[in-house]
Amino acid sequence: MTVLPDDGLSLAAEFPDATHEQWQRLVEGVLRKSGKDVSGDAAEDALSTKLEDGLTTRPLYTAPETAAETGFPGFAPFVRGGSPAGGAAGGWDVRQRHLGSDPARVNEAVLTDLENGVTSIWLSLGGPGGLPVDALPRALDGVYLDLAPVSLDAGAEYADAARALLRLYAERGVAPEAARASLGADPLGHEARTGEVLDLAGAVGLAREVAAHWPGVRALAVDALPYHEAGGSAAEELGLSLATGVAYLRALTDGERTADTPDVQAALGQLEFRYAATADQFLTIAKFRAARRLWARIAEACGAPDAGAQRQHAVTSPVMMTRRDPWVNMLRTTVACMAAGVGGADSVTVLPFDHELGLPDAFARRISRNTSTILLEESHLARVIDPAGGSYYVEQLTDELAHAAWEFFQTIEKAGGLAAALRSGLVADRLAATWAERSKKLAKRREPITGVSEFPLLSEKPLDREPAPAGPTGGLPRVRRAEAYEALRARSDAHLAATGNRPRIFLAALGPAAAHTARATFAANLFQAGGIEAVHDPVSVDPATAAEAYAASGADGMAVLCSSDALYEEQAEAVAEALRAAGATTVFLAGKPGTSAGAVDEYVFAGCDAVAVLSSVLDRMGIAL
Repeated sequence: MTVLPDDGLSLAAEFPDATHEQWQRLVEGVLRKSGKDVSGDAAEDALSTKLEDGLTTRPLYTAPETAAETGFPGFAPFVRGGSPAGGAAGGWDVRQRHLGSDPARVNEAVLTDLENGVTSIWLSLGGPGGLPVDALPRALDGVYLDLAPVSLDAGAEYADAARALLRLYAERGVAPEAARASLGADPLGHEARTGEVLDLAGAVGLAREVAAHWPGVRALAVDALPYHEAGGSAAEELGLSLATGVAYLRALTDGERTADTPDVQAALGQLEFRYAATADQFLTIAKFRAARRLWARIAEACGAPDAGAQRQHAVTSPVMMTRRDPWVNMLRTTVACMAAGVGGADSVTVLPFDHELGLPDAFARRISRNTSTILLEESHLARVIDPAGGSYYVEQLTDELAHAAWEFFQTIEKAGGLAAALRSGLVADRLAATWAERSKKLAKRREPITGVSEFPLLSEKPLDREPAPAGPTGGLPRVRRAEAYEALRARSDAHLAATGNRPRIFLAALGPAAAHTARATFAANLFQAGGIEAVHDPVSVDPATAAEAYAASGADGMAVLCSSDALYEEQAEAVAEALRAAGATTVFLAGKPGTSAGAVDEYVFAGCDAVAVLSSVLDRMGIAL
């Protein structure tokens, strides 16, 4: 047995440290083999990925010469967490959302969730189809209100809902110091969603009363979800949340001071921030860390640096949820929940996997709450304080994101604040431009959507759910990543219902499997993303068999050649001619545009506008909108 020396020396001490320049030279060699003759920083740039907001993900991160001060957990600037112990004591607050207008059904779901791992509840009240405010006592029947925090989302009816909850605390003997709640007053967020302007005075009055008499209750919500759901980037979401929070702080503390005017520290304690958590785990981790750093800077500027610990509520992104292959949403929300927890969110809401299909059933709610439970109890994520801290990548991404968000926040402030920016169209235009750019990536499958734009399952059985209450309209739009592809799939479903068959395209694969498999798989995935069945039978064709195979396929006037460039050179023209003779009106080629020019009509390739191609194909097949 070898006994290791106990002299404090590293086992790697005999190996010299590799330099950044040595790593770059190795990268240069690899890139040279792929045909890219670049060197130095250019070699590193070739492996970098451009993100939104001008951010860049680089292939290697090392200890920076100068790094932003991150402090310690629980201390300004709160990058590493809002409390010294992080979530080590009990993990993050597992907050379940409840929709629906029937108080008895909502109550049943609330009690089931609280009995099975959920630690707080989030109720949607008011509006068409929402839970009536006067039904709040029935919905909370049997709930121990001194143990289970309640978060309200009542839109324009926030004041009535807040009064109803505070009255319920009094009726059930809950002491003011024992009450834990977020009353959800968010006039600017409501305006962003609906276009309806609400006076801030009501929210200010509520917050001042709560600050004076209910120490564990927060009256104001800074909900950044309307901006995320309108297509905003992470930096835009953060910048707009800062603008909202500053507007509320000004309203709470400005003007003639009275006995109930809170100081800055008390005003800061009245705000809870809500952000989206996506399946981009590192960007989500950086977003929650950057949000705390930015808000700490605001608190410092207001003269209360030690009170700048931002209270954060994470919600798994509705934008990333799909209606097709909704089971994959379980994976998306798991990654998003993990990232929010690692990023230091205080409360996490995991939307059910069938969120976009209607009201979730009991199974979907169970999976939703158990996602947090597994990450907390079995993966032990909360037992490490700031697990991402010290990662050069995360720290750099946090810093870059914070700077981008602060720049946008300053743009909003220069425009007169958030209210003015909303009403002038500045916010809508900025978010629309961001979404337009992202839509191009989605259309070209540069941002793949598993089960929708990549690896779709045309034979999936749709889930049937009771319709959810209609959300508010009139303000910023709501977008989803999958909507363009799902619209194409809906056209295919209508054709299937009318004719008994899906629209079909014939895959004319040339040569052996080794020559055509990669491009045949690519083409099948591409066309199935639009609900077009790819018929690949027989496995391979040639000029003599292509016409018969096409006729037997039932294809709707379309075929696509799939093979290697060498076989295209030999057979593409003859096979395309045979396909046209058999009735094909359009012959595609899977490969680089210009290959076998003149022999084929169009090309499909990695990076093509898949949505445009698929929409055009369905149009030419006569598949109605």
